[in-house]
Amino acid sequence: MEQSELGTRSVPGLVMKLAIPMIVAQLVNGLYSIVDRIYLGHIEGTGAEILTGVGITYPIILLITAFSNLIGSGGGPRAAIRLGQKEQQKAEEIVAVSTASLIVMSVILMIVFYAFKTPLLYAFGASEATIGYANEYLMVYLIGTPFVQLTLGLNPFISAQGKTMMSMLTVIIGAALNIILDPIFIFVFGMGAAGAAIATVISQFVSALYVILFLAGKSSTLRLRFKDLRINFRVLMPILALGVSPFIMSATEAAINVAFNSRLQMIAGDMAVGTMTIFASILTFINMPLTGMNQALTPLVSYNFGADLKDRVKEIYFFALKVEFLYCFISCSICNIFPRTAIGLFTSDPEMLAYATPYMKFFITGFTIFGLQSCSQNTFVGLGQAGKSLFLAIFRKLILLIPLVYILSSTSLGVTGVFLAESISDATSALTTFTIFMTTLPGILRRGAPRP
Repeated sequence: MEQSELGTRSVPGLVMKLAIPMIVAQLVNGLYSIVDRIYLGHIEGTGAEILTGVGITYPIILLITAFSNLIGSGGGPRAAIRLGQKEQQKAEEIVAVSTASLIVMSVILMIVFYAFKTPLLYAFGASEATIGYANEYLMVYLIGTPFVQLTLGLNPFISAQGKTMMSMLTVIIGAALNIILDPIFIFVFGMGAAGAAIATVISQFVSALYVILFLAGKSSTLRLRFKDLRINFRVLMPILALGVSPFIMSATEAAINVAFNSRLQMIAGDMAVGTMTIFASILTFINMPLTGMNQALTPLVSYNFGADLKDRVKEIYFFALKVEFLYCFISCSICNIFPRTAIGLFTSDPEMLAYATPYMKFFITGFTIFGLQSCSQNTFVGLGQAGKSLFLAIFRKLILLIPLVYILSSTSLGVTGVFLAESISDATSALTTFTIFMTTLPGILRRGAPRP
């Protein structure tokens, strides 16, 4: 797609042309962790314990993702705004600084998590029965930290150019390879959790290599020039300021996962923690198309905002809002109607199926209106509204959900209260975010995008 089409083409067709490849890419990308869990959960005899152990590593994986979002979700919209303002050199400087920052950050994260992995896993809800599987998976997975950071952190710069088909391919290549390698390492070589991690690391390496080669190549509008790689705080600080909201959104997901697992381990044990692993996997899969939609939405809003096309910004937002709201409503309704089928994708253990099924409705129902939060939150990012986006990210998880987990589980609701906290938080924050967005949008558009 030509860059100029971002500001001229019919909005419904443009949004869907950009979004569909990103949605496909995110669905495939979601299979990285979800396929691991599907395969591991069906290992005869020990599947439930392995699934629970691997699930306990999820907060660390989320934190690695969060740091890539800090750079990618901040740098991508900044670069798109510069492109809209015809500032090519400044846009490419953002790419170079972002790449250097991702490399440095990934090495630091890998060292820190290796040093503290065992105490962290116990704090995250591991038991003596599951700590071995968690350690086995994480030991290998952490090797791929630089590959995860570069793939997720640089992909938004491909989307910022309107090249969503290429962005989709960078994800699909790695995810498809992971789907092929998983059963080979897990079952053929009999490597279990470690085999799943090896397949993931290999796949992430291939994706990272593809992203870097594209951005460094002639077909990229935003060129990555290796001679320009450096940490420039003048460029980096605005990236971090905008990226901190998506970072908080991902990082608080990790904090919530820890709160869920540690609380469930305390009051109910491994079966409840395993149930949360399954529910989190289902919600992750539901959220993947939303992430893909927003990866297309954010740079599209940024470009048109930078080009001072205010009516077009509003049209883009309201079209995406309708799509995201309807998607969440339908997806969550299906899970409520067929909970056993959704849970059965991740386990064949009859005891786990019987235990988890009644809790599904308490966990998933609030997400039916989450499209209001998702679209509004990411449009704020596209408009460069770091402060508002950050507050709303904190509000949902830290102000609402974590306190609710402990408050409700301390009542007669017990385990039900832990799962119910998710629904109450999702519904409340969605309504709050939508209200704030609608009341502040006119003023944001009136002031327009800041000039360099």
